[in-house]
Amino acid sequence: MLNTPVPAKPEGIADDVWANMLDASPAEARRLIRTGAFTAPTSGLCPGYAQANLIVLPREQAYDFLLFAQRNPKPCPLLEVTEVGARETTICATDCDIATDFPRYRIYEYGELVAEVENVADYWRDDLVSFVIGCSFSFESELVEAGIEIRHNTMGCNVPMYLTGVDCKPAGTMSGKMVMSMRPIPHDQVVKAVQISGAIPQVHGAPIHIGDPAAIGVRDIARPEFGDPVDIHEGEVPVFWACGVTPQSIVMNSKPPFAITHAPGCMLITDTKNIDLKE
Repeated sequence: MLNTPVPAKPEGIADDVWANMLDASPAEARRLIRTGAFTAPTSGLCPGYAQANLIVLPREQAYDFLLFAQRNPKPCPLLEVTEVGARETTICATDCDIATDFPRYRIYEYGELVAEVENVADYWRDDLVSFVIGCSFSFESELVEAGIEIRHNTMGCNVPMYLTGVDCKPAGTMSGKMVMSMRPIPHDQVVKAVQISGAIPQVHGAPIHIGDPAAIGVRDIARPEFGDPVDIHEGEVPVFWACGVTPQSIVMNSKPPFAITHAPGCMLITDTKNIDLKE
């Protein structure tokens, strides 16, 4: 385990569960999540291991999304694509059930959010294809090791994520705007943050934008569409990374008949080490 500061405990999580999560291996963390004991954002957990976003679509829409991900690798870096109907991952993690091992999930029907649940076993169908997508939580431990504070960990909240005005490249029936996560970085540490994150492109890589939020269509930095607002201190600049919540923007815009996603910030903790994803 990397020598990283302990993140603040998320609201609503029991002290003993949080203590167990802080000491857990990725497999142990997934088992705790599977029981329903931990249902909060996963930032700061299992440092050194990649975390992952999720979108699950019927087979009829899966090829279009696969093409979309290939055309938009910054927001949608694929770590794994499952066989049709399979609930288990075989590449990024073992002993991993896609229907139970994320802390929270969202269910969409024709682009509308219809439910947020702790597991999707009751929603599972034999025609579903799962896309496991790299997450920027993965490189946060590398930033912390380099002396860069992760503000949402310090504040014990979720990372702020913004629906920007930046268009993704369309593919088949899939189109929409990019979502970006934001972390305030001191001016003198921005280059370091770019270099560290840029070395791991399979978890979004280097930032998309640094500075003025309005330049990417962010209307109010204090009101993220997903996650929680964080404090930006004097001498800091907002730094925006492509975000794996982008598929939820695409689902809302493209309106497939059915989709399952993770709840923003509630990731799959994989067995894959960040060092194995570096260029």
